[in-house]
Amino acid sequence: MEHTPDPITPLSDAECWDRLAEQQLGRLVTRVGDVMDIFPVNYTVDGRSVVFRTGEGSKLTELTINDEVLFEVDEYTSTDAWSIVVRGSAQRLDDPDEVAAADRLPLTPWIPTVKYNYVRIVPTSLSGRDFLRGEEPDRYGIQQY
Repeated sequence: MEHTPDPITPLSDAECWDRLAEQQLGRLVTRVGDVMDIFPVNYTVDGRSVVFRTGEGSKLTELTINDEVLFEVDEYTSTDAWSIVVRGSAQRLDDPDEVAAADRLPLTPWIPTVKYNYVRIVPTSLSGRDFLRGEEPDRYGIQQY
């Protein structure tokens, strides 16, 4: 019987951070009571945190009510893919020194809207997986008796 590689490989924290730093678009998941929302946001990695900008609105309001978030980023090609989930807390930056430091990050809005608020996600956990893409194995095959 031929050995095939495992199509799913866990990523180390360092590999997760490297891949997060390669991308600019992720999805932020918030929860207030029984209501969950998901928002696409452009972001940058700053040290071991994720920073994005936002305007006033539901995203910022929801983060103020409950700062626990999920942040997900992935990428795929015809041969492989990966996905990373950051679990953590999101805090609006309000300290003038933190805001000034965030102003120096390579982070500008993708759409022509004013986004005065910086938000930092500090992870409590990080998980990532690498996937080899391919055809589904034969589900029915030859039965062993």
